[in-house]
Amino acid sequence: MKTLYLDDFKVGYKFESPGVTITESQIIEFALQYDSQPFHMNVEAAKRSIFGGLIASGIHTFAVTFRLILMTGVITDSNLGSPGFDELRWLLPVRPGDTLRAVGEVLEIIPSASKPDRGIVRFRYSAINQRNEEVMTVIGNQIIARRLKDS
Repeated sequence: MKTLYLDDFKVGYKFESPGVTITESQIIEFALQYDSQPFHMNVEAAKRSIFGGLIASGIHTFAVTFRLILMTGVITDSNLGSPGFDELRWLLPVRPGDTLRAVGEVLEIIPSASKPDRGIVRFRYSAINQRNEEVMTVIGNQIIARRLKDS
């Protein structure tokens, strides 16, 4: 997909990534490094948890979702960073073998008053599993460049 710039986006515009399957080893490896709770890294302990089995860390789910968003190419060359994310929600657990895809939707476009070469695009990002269930949502505030004008 082609990179879009601030003036290319319209409220309601949606884009979607291809899917990626989350493996048991990826879940455990991530948890060992970043979120060492038993239900993320120990199959037997996870069976005894309220989840009844191993689940991915929500932080892992967020990281995978944002990677998938970036893989679409929609903001590859126009993204100047982010002042933050809002309203992060984990709706359903992600389990080994789940295939996630990411969907982005433009909620708001805010041209910068002080820096005319950029603005903020507020996106609603969601992770959707192979059963078409939303497993995570978050609002991303991306600083997006405007196209350079020919001189």
